Amino acid sequence: MRRRLQYLVLGFGVGLLFILSNLSPALAGGGHVAVITLDSDIEPISARYLRRGLDVAASSGAQLAIIRLDTPGGLLSSTRDMVEAILSSEIPVAVYVSPPGARAASAGVFVTAAANFAVMAPGTNIGAASPVGSGGEDLPATLSKKVVEDTLAFIRSIAEQRSRNATALEETITAASSYSAREAVERNVVDFIARDMEDMLVQLDGRTAETAIGRVTLQTRDARTSEIGMTLLERFLSVIANPTLAVVLLLFGGLAIIVEMWSPGFIGPGVVGAIAFSLGLLGLGNLPVNWVAVGLIVLSMILFFVELQAPGWGIFGLGSAICFVLGAFLLFGNYFDTPVFPGATVRVSGWLIGFVGGTLVVATILVLYFARATGSAYGYVLGSKAALVGRTGIVVVDLQPSGMIRLGDEEWTAAVRPGERVEKGVEVTVLGVYGDILKVARASPESEVEKPSVLHRFFGRLRSQGR
Repeated sequence: MRRRLQYLVLGFGVGLLFILSNLSPALAGGGHVAVITLDSDIEPISARYLRRGLDVAASSGAQLAIIRLDTPGGLLSSTRDMVEAILSSEIPVAVYVSPPGARAASAGVFVTAAANFAVMAPGTNIGAASPVGSGGEDLPATLSKKVVEDTLAFIRSIAEQRSRNATALEETITAASSYSAREAVERNVVDFIARDMEDMLVQLDGRTAETAIGRVTLQTRDARTSEIGMTLLERFLSVIANPTLAVVLLLFGGLAIIVEMWSPGFIGPGVVGAIAFSLGLLGLGNLPVNWVAVGLIVLSMILFFVELQAPGWGIFGLGSAICFVLGAFLLFGNYFDTPVFPGATVRVSGWLIGFVGGTLVVATILVLYFARATGSAYGYVLGSKAALVGRTGIVVVDLQPSGMIRLGDEEWTAAVRPGERVEKGVEVTVLGVYGDILKVARASPESEVEKPSVLHRFFGRLRSQGR
């Protein structure tokens, strides 16, 4: 009995040691320091990551959150979100501009100034915070005055709350001033210079900070650090939240869906298209996008599909190209401008706009050319599909269930119902048209033809009136 008890105690002890050894530093050490790394443009995903990181740090018992910063700039709206999260944090926040050669440019000035402790590594710089347009261009005069006055008030309020040099910070906006690490310390823009993270923690030890829940005294000399990285979802969103990539996904998805509608039955293009289209919308949803412009891009796809269904007109293809070019330019463009700080350009590639717009125009010209080349009053052969319904033809390649039939002087891909088989030489009746595939059945008085779609009937009526 005693031996069993000894084994039980031993097993319990081993299990307890195993559990304790697998605790994260945040839980096992107590009073640890959480590190959040921001080393790219400031945009909605990075703002969401920072807010989550501060929440995780506070809930895990961290005594301090350090934001390791290296950014060229970003969106003004996302910058405000970050500053709000820092100022309302329940634990002290320190911004460490590092490694040597890093910068806290434009939007980074606001994030750095908002921290309880602003620290820079040797060889880093801070400043140049003048707002610009979403494509990096100067803002219109009236809008520029409004945005500059707003950002000046913003930086002054931060400077007052953190006891920093408001004049020096204002000059980063009005004169696009930039300071080295030593100059920033001399002008009271930041607190001190630290060689590395360990040196920073030593210098922070014993300092006090005001948080959302009261005054806190730091004990960081021997504190452990733990990284709070981006989640897999945040990393994925940061990749697709790229203006050009998001539009490419949207276009690819729309094209794949058009292929599925034009030649139904493949399934693959429809599924892939729906996924790509959804990812494109998801990427755009994480950007300061103008949804009217997104609607124009979607409309361009619809018009292009209509042009394929009713060729010989050209107006739909031309309208498709115009809608796409307008939508792509207005997506993040000057007319619906979103103020940002230098370093972050939110714009669809001009090469992509030109390529896709030109492709749509060329495709429309080819549609018109082939329509005229056929000499058909209905446009080229794809435009007169509604007229094929009810006609009879001869099977030239066995239908099992798909094969080929001859209608007059033309051969078509055709299919019968699953499980049926029609041999070569047998007469069949066209029941319906699905893209380039004809649905047929053995010719008989009972063959029930499928009514043409509303789209076919509508354009058929237009053509009959135009002749």
